[in-house]
This record gives sequence, C-alpha cells and structure tokens, in this order.
Amino acid sequence: MTDKLKGIIREKLDDYRYNHSLCVADEARRLANKYGSDADKAYVAGLLHDITKNFSTEEHLKLIDDFGIILSDAEKGSAKLWHAITGSVYVDKILNIADKDIISAIRYHTTAKSDMTLFEKIIYLADFTSADRNYPDVGVMRELVDIDLHKAMAYSLGYTIRDLVEKKSVIHPDTFSAYNQIMQLVKEENNPNEVK
Repeated sequence: MTDKLKGIIREKLDDYRYNHSLCVADEARRLANKYGSDADKAYVAGLLHDITKNFSTEEHLKLIDDFGIILSDAEKGSAKLWHAITGSVYVDKILNIADKDIISAIRYHTTAKSDMTLFEKIIYLADFTSADRNYPDVGVMRELVDIDLHKAMAYSLGYTIRDLVEKKSVIHPDTFSAYNQIMQLVKEENNPNEVK
C-alpha cells in the first residue's frame, strides 16, 4: 500500500514537498514506535499529510465547494491553512482511506487543536521535527520530542504563535486552544501538588 501512496503523492507534489512527506513519514513512524502508537498508520499519515499542499487556489476552492466545506473566518483569511482541510477530505473522499485517526491527524497537522490524541500529536510533531527541517529552533524541538511530547507540543505551539505574530499572520483559534490546554497540562505535570 505504501508504494502505491508514494506514487500518488509523487504525482501531486513538487520535489521539495515529496521529500518532506517521506521525511515526515519516517519521523512519524519513529515517534509512534517510541510512544506506543500505530507505526504503520503513522507512516501513512506522514506520507499523506501534505497531499494537497501544491494544489492551486482553484483546486482547493473546488474541493471546498464539492464537499461542502465551510471555512471559518480565520481559514478564509489564510490560504496557507487550506491544505490541511482539503488534504483530509481528499484522503477520505477521493483516496477512500476512511481511517478517522489518519483523517483527523491530517486535518490538524497545521493548526493543532485542544484535546489532541496521541496519534494527532505524533503527526503534528513529526511535521516539525522531520529530517529535512532546518528552522532556527529545530535542534531544541528534536531534543524535546525525544524527552516529552507535551513539552515538545508546548514549545512548538509557542514557536508557531510567535512566528505568526512576527509575520502579522492570522492565527487560528484552534492553535490558541491547543496552546492554552497544553500549557496547563505541562504546568500540572511540573507542579502535581498545586491546587487546580
């Protein structure tokens, strides 16, 4: 199955994004093995997470229209978020991969959200720490992801929010919700005797 999926993404993605998807798949499988999730499924989600990333605006809008997707105001104002939304629909409705874990992990691999499952966190973080990534804090992220998923999530969400603020970009409400929840969780883990 993975060879077939590699062929599909090879047709849809440019060289950079294809290589990135292979790297995310490898990192997702590694993290799934490390943290006790389904490694084969994580590999598939990693391969497919950016399947519509290179789609044109028209192709995204066609998928949004064809499948009755209602974009929030934040999503309307940030086309960079569309590939996670259209990618999850493409995997579900066009590739007929009706696995709720994979579909949801693809859907939230960019914004994150509150109440993320272990599987969703693994795909989100694999996208941040894959071998091809080279942003300034990637070394810190790679260390954290091998120590504590929650601390890695807190750091990555904080990094994302700071980066979006500096770029004067729209920040999705799901990202704030994920950040607030994970920061509270990390605080409780660091201070278990503190009154809640």
